[in-house]
Amino acid sequence: MSNAATEAAAPARRPPGIARVLRRTPARIGLAITIVFLVLTVAAGWLAPYDPYDQDLSAALSPPSADHWFGADQYGRDMLSRVMHGTRTALLAVVVADGIALVAGCAMGLVAGFFGGRVDAVVMRLVDVLLAFPYLLLALIIVAALGPGLTNSMIAIGIVYTPQYARLIRGQVLAVRNADYVRAARALGAARTRIMLRHVLPNSFTPILVMATLQAGSVIVETAGLSFLGLGAQPPSPDWGALLADGQSYFLTAWWIATFPGLAIFVVVVGFNLLGDALRDFADPRRTIR
Repeated sequence: MSNAATEAAAPARRPPGIARVLRRTPARIGLAITIVFLVLTVAAGWLAPYDPYDQDLSAALSPPSADHWFGADQYGRDMLSRVMHGTRTALLAVVVADGIALVAGCAMGLVAGFFGGRVDAVVMRLVDVLLAFPYLLLALIIVAALGPGLTNSMIAIGIVYTPQYARLIRGQVLAVRNADYVRAARALGAARTRIMLRHVLPNSFTPILVMATLQAGSVIVETAGLSFLGLGAQPPSPDWGALLADGQSYFLTAWWIATFPGLAIFVVVVGFNLLGDALRDFADPRRTIR
């Protein structure tokens, strides 16, 4: 059969993997929500109709209207502005807490998986101890020891999620540490640190990025939970968890104070989860994407 006939008989080439992923509606929704979230984080100061800290007692507990689309809280502060500025706290929590967990977990898992033996046993027993605690309980213990505040709550959440990254990267390192390119680097006399950072870690990192995206929603929920309990961001910060705490006493008379921050948390978490699922489909060659 000629080359022309072969090309004619061959099926049409599929678009690149990321294009196939983005053709799926959930992936598009997740990407759109994430983009809106990031835009609001950057442009909240220009897009918000009011200053989130300005009080107008004459408008206290005003229901949603043309002047206050999301209503006003008990101090007359515009809820739409406070919800929009709350995106900054949420993104800060994702960057700091998820970053702490990613860096610490990758370091622990990389060392444990690459060296093995007693090093692996010691590191993984520490990981098992951390995993033995329920996530929220461990975060509460750490914040209680460090003191309430947004910074300490982010540190606590980063510590809580570190074991998950450690176990994942350890499994990836165990799968690639005896690969041919690693053996070739050893044969050429490359130092252990160079092998770990230049050969093992880059080839083990794709699942970590997927996990970081999926964990972003959980980090937002945990941060809001600590703020709701009074251990995270402190008033008058427009943190979504703190807004929920403000609205719980007024839920029957001013439902909008707690409803809109809760919806914001729900939508952003769904967006990150959908985006994480899309990245997992793109990164895993065994999954069939239609």
